[in-house]
Amino acid sequence: MKKNKSLRVNKGGPSGFLLSLIIHAAAFSLAGLLVVFSVVQKEEKKFIPPKPVDRPKMKLKKPKVKVKKTAKPRSTTRIVTKVQKANMPDIQLPEMSGMTDGLAGEIGGFDIMPDTSDLSIFGTSQSIGNDFVGTFYDTKRLRSGTGNPGISIEETCEAIIKFVKNDWRSSVLNKYYRSPRKLYATTFTFPTMPAAMAPEAFGEEDVPGYAWFAHYKGELVYPEDIKFRFWGQGDNAMIVRVDDEIVLVVAHPEGTPWQMTLPLWNPSDHSVYRKYALDKNLSVAGDWIELKAGQPVNMEVIVAVPSGGLNCFILCVEEEGKEYPENPFDGGPCLPVFKTEELSQDLKDEIIARSYEGDFDLDSGPIFRDYKTSNDPEPSSGNLADVTEEVPAPAPEPSSESYEGSRVWTTADGKTFEGDYVAGIAGTVTIKPVKGRRNVKLPISSLSEEDRTFIELMQPPRFNIDFIAKTRRLPALEVTPYWNATIYEPDVNNTFGVRLKQESAAEYNHPLTVKYYAIGKETDGDKLVMLDQHEEVFFPSEQPDQVFEILGDTIKTRAYSIKPGDRPIRGIRYSGNYLITVTDSRGVVVQHSESHSFLFDVRHKLDKLGRRHYFNEKGDRITPTRPKFSQRSVPL
Repeated sequence: MKKNKSLRVNKGGPSGFLLSLIIHAAAFSLAGLLVVFSVVQKEEKKFIPPKPVDRPKMKLKKPKVKVKKTAKPRSTTRIVTKVQKANMPDIQLPEMSGMTDGLAGEIGGFDIMPDTSDLSIFGTSQSIGNDFVGTFYDTKRLRSGTGNPGISIEETCEAIIKFVKNDWRSSVLNKYYRSPRKLYATTFTFPTMPAAMAPEAFGEEDVPGYAWFAHYKGELVYPEDIKFRFWGQGDNAMIVRVDDEIVLVVAHPEGTPWQMTLPLWNPSDHSVYRKYALDKNLSVAGDWIELKAGQPVNMEVIVAVPSGGLNCFILCVEEEGKEYPENPFDGGPCLPVFKTEELSQDLKDEIIARSYEGDFDLDSGPIFRDYKTSNDPEPSSGNLADVTEEVPAPAPEPSSESYEGSRVWTTADGKTFEGDYVAGIAGTVTIKPVKGRRNVKLPISSLSEEDRTFIELMQPPRFNIDFIAKTRRLPALEVTPYWNATIYEPDVNNTFGVRLKQESAAEYNHPLTVKYYAIGKETDGDKLVMLDQHEEVFFPSEQPDQVFEILGDTIKTRAYSIKPGDRPIRGIRYSGNYLITVTDSRGVVVQHSESHSFLFDVRHKLDKLGRRHYFNEKGDRITPTRPKFSQRSVPL
């Protein structure tokens, strides 16, 4: 009988399944032993500061500093030349928001006038905008500043001519020394003077006055249509170019500069060519120039001294159709000088001291700028009284030596009385009461602090006062290597000061101000010249050996002649005149010393003067003395 297949069991089936289960169980057990995941919460570390360290302590002594008592900073008073500020035109400006009122200066808060403390005839170191910038070249030196061996008049002239023929390009002159200092000029009115004054003005002190030239460059503009021409005199030579065309060449009529510059320009008007005097030579009239209103054109000027000696450059203006007064010397026209701004009185003084009456006019004529004002100058007499005001002398201050007038005195316990100070001696003060016949003597210590200070101020120390004037003649510069010339004396360096020696040992713990005025004189006139002013504050009780001394800046003076062998007829020297004042903290002059009594009487006017200002015995500023016609060289 057959058995049913469904009831049949496969051999080996159950055992395979069990084997599989055993293998998987073993695998999971092994994995559990190999991989264990654990999450550990980290504890935050806490910072535990170290224990403080005991350090040994040092006992420090409080420093003792002696503080110098001063009522005000010790200062040096420097005199700054004063200039007349140009009056600006009335210009209608549109309203603009966001601008504040009260701006300083002439236009929009800006002051257009420069500091002219370094004023020279050849210009100043600051520009006002409508001026000509000047560059100084010295052909005696190479670009590095070393000497140029074998320099000659011809080489200097050839360098200038090459510069002119190459469109006035500065690169043509790269071989020669060029001064880093620029000057800004508003006129070309340089009367006869030692040629060494030009290098000095450009910061090249102690440079002989030959083999140099200066190139000025700017714009020529006028607010109206104008037709004019230049008249000029140049010694050694002057060349003027306007709008890239040479309009004037003038040179000394003898020697190399004259010969070499002649081909550069042919004068258009021979009728007045070298006919009329202008300073020490004859003048030349240039070509006519037409300017359109407000349209600027370029203008350049060369002034050159190849040979040395005395130089002179003057540029004047003749307007077409205008008549001019005659020069009293030879009947030529007295023309206005070329200028781009009204000339300051300081600059006019420098020019007047070296020029002849009637040669030219400093005040009238056109001012070449792009605007015109209602204050532009008309023909003037040239007198200083026309442009300056006298300074009224203030009421004299009371003297500490003889106090007048009563005051209210206060005692230490607050009681008051009125009386006049009489004297303070040996710790007591003598007072004459207003109500009472007899003087009262009180211990100074019994009065208020204010009264004690007043008594101290009334008893300033007495000083022996000495004025210091140190003069040193400088080595004479070479005038020229090309001929023998002795046309001026060596310059002199002057240093002024004051020495005060206290006469008694009494202490005075209040500030005093000592001020001196050093005064020179013209070499060819009787007018006085302010050379220097200087003041300093000191405390008498703090001075070693009770001596106080001050010294001012070095002041150079110069005198020269225009004819070899003549006495110096132009210039200034220290004349031995001085004024010294000692002033207390109230402004009272407690002591003074002077060479002439009138100087103390006019001291308030002297305070208004600057260096090189001319004045009379009344203390009023005046113009310098001009050289006389009898001292004039025959124009060539």
